[in-house]
Amino acid sequence: MIKVFEAFSGIGTQRMALRNLGIDHEVVAIAEIDKYALKSYEAIHGDCPNLGDISKIDPTDIPDHDLFTYSFPCQDISVAGKQAGLDMNSGTRSGLLWECQKVIAAKKPKYLLMENVKNLVGKKHKPNFDKWLEWLESQGYTNYWQVLNAKDFGVPQNRERVFCVSILGNHEPYVFPEKQELTIRLKDVLDDEVDEKYYLTTDKANQLLYTIVSENEVLDKEVVDSTILKPKVKKVMNAITARYNAGVQNQQSIGGAVVEHINKKCN
Repeated sequence: MIKVFEAFSGIGTQRMALRNLGIDHEVVAIAEIDKYALKSYEAIHGDCPNLGDISKIDPTDIPDHDLFTYSFPCQDISVAGKQAGLDMNSGTRSGLLWECQKVIAAKKPKYLLMENVKNLVGKKHKPNFDKWLEWLESQGYTNYWQVLNAKDFGVPQNRERVFCVSILGNHEPYVFPEKQELTIRLKDVLDDEVDEKYYLTTDKANQLLYTIVSENEVLDKEVVDSTILKPKVKKVMNAITARYNAGVQNQQSIGGAVVEHINKKCN
């Protein structure tokens, strides 16, 4: 059985992955401060010891574990944020990455797993990521990282994320899974009955529809790029980010929308 410590646990998605893969595991503790995430975590997984703020944790209080997951906050490195960065001692939320050093140095778990936004390896933040990898190497870890897209692994969503696996000591080289052919489109799993609160306003919907379809064309349910400038029908949905939550955008964006079946022009 693999014993797991989840820092920045959120709702426990990495624990869910272990469960979905059928890997025998036990989460010995988590570290999370968001009360809503904790409420969801308990509803999904049941009660689990929470050590709270990682910056205030004494490593000696952490139970021994084999796998340490540390997918730290992305707000300060995401393209949807203000790019405050993740410098050590910067006081940013993304800078909490460096608080993980004390955990790793004290507990030396065999495996480390981190997931974060693609911009972590962008020009501005890559130096800090490289510095982090160098520190892990100094602790005896071998690092394997790659940018993976959800649409390449059976999910009809365009969601690129950096994954980093680090392994302590001697081991067989880690190989990331191969890409899979996408066999479903988002429209295949959309609900037929949707609450009206999720619909676009009539004006925005009209503008979008007139741009992407001809006057007499009949559409089934489709996923579209919800930008007024360059709308288009898509096979996969772009990931929803914090700032793209107001329907159709009047500028180039990464937002997405769903067009329902129509059989006449919008008035």
